[in-house]
Amino acid sequence: MEDEVDRLVTAWRRERPDLDVEPLEVLSRVSRLARHLDRARRLAFSEVGLEPWEFDVLTALRRAGAPYQLSPGALLTQTLVTSGTMTNRIDRLAKKDLVERLPDPNDRRGVLVRLTPAGRDKADASLAGLLTQERAILAELSREQRRELAGLLRRLTGPFDNIPG
Repeated sequence: MEDEVDRLVTAWRRERPDLDVEPLEVLSRVSRLARHLDRARRLAFSEVGLEPWEFDVLTALRRAGAPYQLSPGALLTQTLVTSGTMTNRIDRLAKKDLVERLPDPNDRRGVLVRLTPAGRDKADASLAGLLTQERAILAELSREQRRELAGLLRRLTGPFDNIPG
């Protein structure tokens, strides 16, 4: 079964036989898959009225466990955005009553961001929708193939994920 990447690689091998285009066979497919995943995420989140960035913040809080709260700094670490961006995101989610700001009992100047019940419902519904989309994408692979692929991708992304930020 030939795909678009096979055609692209064949064309480059014909046009630039002096170059080793083998990396394209893997990474062009990863890139194409990333675009499909982005579409699937957006679809899953739109079904519950969320943007991808809202999902990221709400699910970071949900994963924290009861009482579903984190400091803004912890949210920064988990979502990889600037403090100004996070402040804006928290403000927007608070206006939608999906999160609330509370005083940090351990730091008089600090605040904690807590998921509201409505935010928890949105996080749970969006995650369920996302997993449905992702299962459909992986349906062609057996459980063993999914495990093997996960291991290979972990090995490939590990050096990037372990870079001090």
